[in-house]
Amino acid sequence: MISMQDVLSTLNEYLYSYILIALLIGAGLYFTIRTKFVQFRLLKDGISLLSEKAHKEDGVSSFQALMISTASRVGTGNIAGVATAISAGGAGAVFWMWITALIGGASAFIESTLAQIYKEKDGDQFVGGPAYFIQKALGQRWLGIVFSILLIACFAFGFNALQSYNVSSSVEYYFNDSKAVALGVGIILAILTALVIFGGVHRIGVISSVVVPFMAIIYILIGIYIIIMNITELPHIFYSIFSEAFNFKAIFGGFVGSCVMYGIKRGLFSNEAGMGSAPNAAATADVSHPVKQGLVQTISVFIDTFLICTSTAFMLLCYGVDKNLSGMPYMQAALNSQIGEIGIHFITLSIFLFAFTTLIGNYCYAEGNLKFITNNKTALFIFRIVCLLAIFFGAQAGFNIVWDLADILMGFMAILNIIVILLLGNIVVKCMKDYQMQRKAGKDPVFHPEKLDIQHAECWKDIVKEYEK
Repeated sequence: MISMQDVLSTLNEYLYSYILIALLIGAGLYFTIRTKFVQFRLLKDGISLLSEKAHKEDGVSSFQALMISTASRVGTGNIAGVATAISAGGAGAVFWMWITALIGGASAFIESTLAQIYKEKDGDQFVGGPAYFIQKALGQRWLGIVFSILLIACFAFGFNALQSYNVSSSVEYYFNDSKAVALGVGIILAILTALVIFGGVHRIGVISSVVVPFMAIIYILIGIYIIIMNITELPHIFYSIFSEAFNFKAIFGGFVGSCVMYGIKRGLFSNEAGMGSAPNAAATADVSHPVKQGLVQTISVFIDTFLICTSTAFMLLCYGVDKNLSGMPYMQAALNSQIGEIGIHFITLSIFLFAFTTLIGNYCYAEGNLKFITNNKTALFIFRIVCLLAIFFGAQAGFNIVWDLADILMGFMAILNIIVILLLGNIVVKCMKDYQMQRKAGKDPVFHPEKLDIQHAECWKDIVKEYEK
């Protein structure tokens, strides 16, 4: 009998070996060249835009939109995901995570700018994302619904089950009964998530803008401390990363288990560049020009990979590659060897807080896409209950099943999103040129879609009036 694990594993290997990696790298390179390296060229603009306030008091600023997307990006993938990649693919996987972020920044710019162009007003807030620009720019609502279904499956079930599993895995260190731990963690996370989603999703703004930056800064500082303590090992670590990244004989001798495969997989899982998730947060920002938020979201990709993931990678590589450990146990062993048992306690707390903020951020994405399909209150209530069950059962699942399921769902969602943004990329290039022309003229860029012959961007008529008062 073929098990469910065998089916998931085979599908996972095929999806990444023959389809997704080529699409991700190809699209990233294409957009990098097409935008003339926008992720580097206009990086300074993106950083300066972080201090720009929303036009209205109740509006979402560029920084808040960045924190919402970062709350979803910065999760257990930055810790357990990197540990899994290094354990399975070796030190070379780190290099391919970096490459995924560098070229993926251009894809993140394209998808987030599109989300801004085609966003809609929902009460006092803006909403949008791939489902919306698929419907408006391509005129295919049915395809927008397909994307929403894929996102819901990926985030509400695949990713949230994985977050729950990683918390459960980290807590097992303290107890002998792994089944009881999984049960307890599942119940606690489901209850805490229920308090937020039934008590008001807006609470994610408070959580993401306070908890995520605070924990991320402490996490990076510990990483810096460990690196300084092992400063003499840095040349060897860099040598391992680059030499293993370009060991083509090893790579092509077993591509499925290579550093390239694991680096790109875990890089995509962590920074979500080109996947179609961050645009849902990008659309909420109250800005005068779509390109502004596109540039800001590019920064989120770099924060995620070059600060958080790289901190994790160097903490692990200071300890060494351990093929017998993976995920959270590997990370706990690495920190224990460097700063003692307090490191285990810290990483357990970090994984819990990162996972919880990600659970809520993921839920927000999923709920937003459910509302794109239907606004039925009964459907929303049932959906919330099912999401909580996914979190509960995720804590009880096995290592390979949760990772393979998350990878597959992420893969299908990314494939559709990449194809769509390749079809619509020229619209963003047109907007980027408009933004640059206005900046060159010394203006604060304001978006006039009709002047660029962009249709179905009705939301911007009222926005422009507000900014030009």
